[in-house]
Amino acid sequence: MINFSNVSKRYENGHQALSNLSFDIDDGELVFLTGHSGAGKSTLMKLIMLMERSSTGQVVIAGRNLNRLRQSQVPYHRRQVGVVFQNHQLLFDRTVFENVALPLHIAGYQSREVGRRVRAALDKVGLLDREKVSPITLSGGEQQRVGIARAVVNKPPLLLADEPTGNLDPQLSSEIMNLFRQFNQFGVTVMIASHDIALVRRLNHRVLTLSKGELIHDGLLPPPATEVQANG
Repeated sequence: MINFSNVSKRYENGHQALSNLSFDIDDGELVFLTGHSGAGKSTLMKLIMLMERSSTGQVVIAGRNLNRLRQSQVPYHRRQVGVVFQNHQLLFDRTVFENVALPLHIAGYQSREVGRRVRAALDKVGLLDREKVSPITLSGGEQQRVGIARAVVNKPPLLLADEPTGNLDPQLSSEIMNLFRQFNQFGVTVMIASHDIALVRRLNHRVLTLSKGELIHDGLLPPPATEVQANG
């Protein structure tokens, strides 16, 4: 599903955001992306979404070499990638239904199909009864659920989430992560950027860790040092 081969990204101001990254993520995997602030997590995701292009190396998503995609092919590629942001990026002058329906209208779906898909997505995140309200009336956790429904409404094979639990308390964070795991169980490939190492370790999935733009860890996280000492 995702292949990075010797990928680097240097911005015009000279900042080296990513350096020589190489990794593969299979169809149907759930992978966490961790690292300090400024480590390159958001840049990596922007390369996958084609919001940025790599300076060197090759990025291949679902068999598509992004280095070779023409500008006219970018909208199709982006429709295959669902994205969940930390700050939701919802439109408060539209209802929950209208927010979730937006990607479908852009893609040209008929009204009947829009209604069916939006309500199915809202049902999956437990907000079917809130479709007519404004997102501004919802809690932070509910707003994040609307963002997730919008990201999956057109059934993309790949779902990216950039710090989706950054503003939520531990219980809500666990609930949101469980939603991602449910989508993953239906075959969606999921990549989640998170700084919550305790939560990531508890969920026990593969982790890619970046430091200053370099990949320094690929695999399960080891248990905390205190736990190792206790067992020793």
